Amino acid sequence: MSFQPINPKPFLNSLVDKKVVVKLKFNKIEYHGKLISVDNYMNLLLDEDTLEYDLSAKGKTQGEILATGGTPLKHEIFIRCNNVLWIGEDVAEAVTAEAVDDESMKE
Repeated sequence: MSFQPINPKPFLNSLVDKKVVVKLKFNKIEYHGKLISVDNYMNLLLDEDTLEYDLSAKGKTQGEILATGGTPLKHEIFIRCNNVLWIGEDVAEAVTAEAVDDESMKE
């Protein structure tokens, strides 16, 4: 099994208009929302339906925090590139969308 490097710009551009998870380097915050745009510096803009999850809550596991739902921000959010620890497609949203598509195809 070999490691296949991925160039960041094409990867980020492939995530535009998809649901993503953005984890910040500092203060254990995650944002779940639709990626609207990415600029040449790799700054991110998420839509107004973004949810914020504070993973620093004591006595709760990450799964418990994510299951309870996040705080709706109700406005677009700009994230500067140097604050991002990692970003990826929101797999839970992708699986749900595929299940809905499968159900509609069966009918």
